[in-house]
Amino acid sequence: MSSTSTSNEILVLYYSRNGATAALANEVARGIAKAKPMQARVRTVPEVSPDSEASAPSVPEHGAPYATHDDLEDCAGLIIGSPTRFGNMAAPLKYFIDTLSGQWLSGTLADKPAAVFTSTGSLHGGQETTLTSMMLPLLHHGMLIVGLTYTADNLLAETDSGGTPYGASHVSGVIGDKALTDIEKQLARNLGERVARTALKLGDP
Repeated sequence: MSSTSTSNEILVLYYSRNGATAALANEVARGIAKAKPMQARVRTVPEVSPDSEASAPSVPEHGAPYATHDDLEDCAGLIIGSPTRFGNMAAPLKYFIDTLSGQWLSGTLADKPAAVFTSTGSLHGGQETTLTSMMLPLLHHGMLIVGLTYTADNLLAETDSGGTPYGASHVSGVIGDKALTDIEKQLARNLGERVARTALKLGDP
């Protein structure tokens, strides 16, 4: 039931409330572009509302287009990102993932590489639990999880803000006013490039 793909695109799928996770997604996409001929397809998800009558516009006012199930069918790999919500991914991203029963049954994402990234208001705001929580549905889809390495990515020696072996991360500040550090940018790019190069290796005959 596993799915093989001839696509040269890695899907970068994220939710961002204040722009910090979106900025991280853009750096992940830059890393993907370094592994030619791989390219990034950047997509977001709409807000969810407790009001059952509320609906988001079909096209977002700014930023990346909304993701569709076709984006998952077409991708050679998947990288998902979310701000933390009490140590877990945000509801809009979780809601989209919860609609993927058909892709799970058909094995659309099986045997494809995947990775995760997050942003939090503080250094101890739940980065690692958010990242690992996002891995769980990817494992259920049979995806191959890719992280960062302590040695090649200098996590031990250089990181004093965002950055974990579980995926790229950013400390945005309580009001979201902190820009990405150079280290956070580099780690996000490293993660994107690593997933893209993994996809290339998996696609080799």
